[in-house]
Amino acid sequence: MILSLFSRKAKANEAITTALYDVIVAAARQPYLYSDIDVPDSPLGRYEMVSLHVFLFMRRIKGRTPALKMIGQEVTDEFFRDVDHSLRELGIGDSGIPKRMKKLARMFYGRVESYDKALQTNDLPALAAALARNVRPDTSGWTGASALAGYTIEAALFLENQPDDDIARGQLAFPDAGTQALQNEERGAK
Repeated sequence: MILSLFSRKAKANEAITTALYDVIVAAARQPYLYSDIDVPDSPLGRYEMVSLHVFLFMRRIKGRTPALKMIGQEVTDEFFRDVDHSLRELGIGDSGIPKRMKKLARMFYGRVESYDKALQTNDLPALAAALARNVRPDTSGWTGASALAGYTIEAALFLENQPDDDIARGQLAFPDAGTQALQNEERGAK
C-alpha cells in the first residue's frame, strides 16, 4: 500500500519533469534561433540553446518553494540524461562518456554563471558577448549575439510572469523568439 503511494508520486513528478523539459527543448528548437540569428544547427549549437533555456528555467525557480527546487533538480538531471543520450547517439563509447559529461557539465555551469551575472546587472553587451563566446566561438563579430541576448532578456521577463503553482504542475511557456525579435525591431524603428 505505502509503496504504491510512492510509485504514484514518482510517476506524477516524472510527468511534470517531462512536461517541463519538453517545453524547454521546444523553446530551444525554435526555427528562428537557427535560421534568422544563425545559431549553428549542429549538436553543439543545439546543446547551447537547450543549455540557455534550462538556465532560464533554473533562474526563474531559484529561491522559490521547496517543491520547485526539487523540480528544478529533476529538470537538470533530465537535461544531463538527454546530453548523455545524445553523446551515445553520436557514437561516443562508454569509456569516453564520463570525461565528456564532466566537460559539458563544467561548460553548462560556467554559462549559468556568466549569463546570470549579465542578467542580474541588466548588462546587454556582456550577455551578448557571453552568448557569442559560447554559441559561435568560431565567428568573430557574430551579428546574432545581440538578437539572442534580447530574446534571453525577454524570455527571463516572460518566465517571471508565470505563477509558481502553474510551473509546479508542469505548465510552462517561453516567448516566441521570432515574434519577440519583430517587436524589438518595431520598437527600435519608432
